Amino acid sequence: MNTNSAVPPSSVEDLYAEADHWHVNTGGTTIHAKRMAGRWRTIKWAAASIWLIYFLGPYVRWDDRQAVLFDIPNRQYHLFGATVLPQDFWMLSLLLLFFAIMLAVVTALVGRVWCGFFCFQTVWTDVFTWIEEKLEGSPAQRRKLDQAPLDLTKVRIKATKHGLWILIGFMTGFSFVAWFADAPSLWGRFFLGQANSAAYITVALFTVGTYVLAGFLREQTCFWLCPYARIQGVMLDSTTIVPAYDVGRGEPRGRVKRGESTQNREAGDCVDCNQCVAVCPTGVDIRNGQQEGCITCALCIDACDQVMDKVGRPRGLIRYASLEEFEGRPPKALLLRPRVWVYTAIMTVALAGIFYGFSTLAAIDLKVLHERAPLYVRLSDGSIQNRYTLKILNKMPEDLAVRISASGLETFTLVGADEEIMAAPGGVSSTTVFIRVPRAALQGERQPVIFHAEATRPNGVQVTAERESVFIAPRP
Repeated sequence: MNTNSAVPPSSVEDLYAEADHWHVNTGGTTIHAKRMAGRWRTIKWAAASIWLIYFLGPYVRWDDRQAVLFDIPNRQYHLFGATVLPQDFWMLSLLLLFFAIMLAVVTALVGRVWCGFFCFQTVWTDVFTWIEEKLEGSPAQRRKLDQAPLDLTKVRIKATKHGLWILIGFMTGFSFVAWFADAPSLWGRFFLGQANSAAYITVALFTVGTYVLAGFLREQTCFWLCPYARIQGVMLDSTTIVPAYDVGRGEPRGRVKRGESTQNREAGDCVDCNQCVAVCPTGVDIRNGQQEGCITCALCIDACDQVMDKVGRPRGLIRYASLEEFEGRPPKALLLRPRVWVYTAIMTVALAGIFYGFSTLAAIDLKVLHERAPLYVRLSDGSIQNRYTLKILNKMPEDLAVRISASGLETFTLVGADEEIMAAPGGVSSTTVFIRVPRAALQGERQPVIFHAEATRPNGVQVTAERESVFIAPRP
């Protein structure tokens, strides 16, 4: 029995020889993957269940409105208790940067787990093929049905399958639109023909796209349409943990004969049952090494472990492992990898920026523009007057009556702020105010002055904002 760890190809010639055994389905045949229960299949379903948030999230309520609502017409984006306006969208750039770097980190550490466990294409395809299996049977039965002549039974089964696929596609599109409109009322408006054209077009595109991508293209989407499958190769290194076949333990392959003891076999542990290929959703043979089609879903591990149990051999012939492990080298500690430090630093900066942005979000925003021409005016009584334009941004979904005040000067008069300013939701309201300071009270050419904006929401909550400016006077 050969139990030594495999030594991966070390020369260019060996790499080319390995690549000759790679197989990429170009769409000539439909892959009907076999489903087998196991630990990784359970983890895969658990990871896929995260997408329930996509379907159920729009119906969560918060403070008498939709908890997460991207209100594009009113240019307001509600995230539970916070309201983000386009002026605060710099945080979106940091959020996208964070997820992009996190994807790179995860790929560098454990390969394409996003593709195998979380990607919407993988998840929707898995659901579609699950429906297909429930209606049409095992892979062999599905192939037989595809080749069978058209009759009422075949029409009934195929029509039911495609009807469910289209329904899932419709729910995918409708759920997407629901994030941008009030979800409960959208149902009535949509089916009564009262929704806007963008809603109907979006739902139609999502329905057709989901139906085609998950129902027909399947793994072809990963091969030819997804850029991540192309670039992920440069993110892997010898420390990356991916599903891999232990060549040294498994080769040479040989089937188990009836009555043969597996303990005395001269062949390797691989019995050449091809179950690892049968369960692969992209149809690759993991025994031929890492290749573009592998999405690291680990279903081949479940299949191989079950076969090893049946033939009385240890599990792990196919397992999550790194190149260093197969070469017998001790794995490098996580903290000793330079890219981990670089990625962590970028993610930390992005997260810090996002937390800072949300922590400084205010219900109203105040901007103060000092009049430049002239900088000041000398009045007939000798006092000095400065003019300011105040812009008030209301981030709340209701009208606010805003009161303006000022502080920072010992003796002054605020002119033009006697009446409250009505600020419309999501809009900017402007007003002009003057500050007058007696000549005797002036303490220099430039003195700081702080403007305050205060309002009371209908629920009684006080909201405030302030902005520092400057009062300019002539030289003494």
